[in-house]
Amino acid sequence: MAKPRVIVSPPSETGGRRVRAGGEILGMAYSLHDLAVLLQRAGLEGWDELDVTSSPLIEWHGGGPEVWPRSGG
Repeated sequence: MAKPRVIVSPPSETGGRRVRAGGEILGMAYSLHDLAVLLQRAGLEGWDELDVTSSPLIEWHGGGPEVWPRSGG
């Protein structure tokens, strides 16, 4: 069975990035760790920060896995 494509949106004004999979919003991630947790909750068990930086399932918009602006200045 194919895994759904994960879309990581550009950073918002608060620095978070909206995460969608299979057309469903999973939540906001503020770091690679947050993204890995959201994906684990969505059923991609055992995923960690290294997995999310290298997976072809993840489509990065507005910058890649290194783009996590800090909020509040």
